[in-house]
Amino acid sequence: MKIGLYFGTFNPIHVGHLTIANHLVEHSDLDQVWFVVTPLSPFKKKSSLLDNHQRLEMVYRATKDYTKLRPSDIEFGLKEPNYTIDTLTYLFEKFPEYEFALIMGEDNLKSFHKWKNYELILENHNLYVYPRISDGKIDTQFNDHPKIIKVDAPIMELSSTFIRKSIKANKNIRPMLPENVWEYLDEMNFYK
Repeated sequence: MKIGLYFGTFNPIHVGHLTIANHLVEHSDLDQVWFVVTPLSPFKKKSSLLDNHQRLEMVYRATKDYTKLRPSDIEFGLKEPNYTIDTLTYLFEKFPEYEFALIMGEDNLKSFHKWKNYELILENHNLYVYPRISDGKIDTQFNDHPKIIKVDAPIMELSSTFIRKSIKANKNIRPMLPENVWEYLDEMNFYK
């Protein structure tokens, strides 16, 4: 089975995340997409994050009606900050029968050469890259790379940061979230 790993803090998960993941699992050779909820990204401040299990709960609620999309807390037991290479090594040992690929936005590919052991990741895993509108250039070593698959997915310019700021400003962002995620956020008074 081929699993696409969609890493993120999902703070909160929104319809853009779901649209991209569903597009990939329906229009590529991926059998499933796992939303890997990251406890702490080396590039983000921890103070803005909801509790790990609250974010996992939102991902669970968002994906429960999709048989090919799954929440994953695999990084919760790994040391922080988590690096993708360490998670991939752990997953390979735990699930040797699965083939794991990474899902990332084009904006992340532009900084991929800065990732810890990025050469090793590319040697052993495919990267499924979806389009994003962003500044900067992709490093030439990644042009026409056999392990990098550019996916013609919808461009989703929706961000969790925008959603958090809008909630704090008392704006209606309900259409941007799966209904059961909106209900959970509203009930818990998150981001207000």
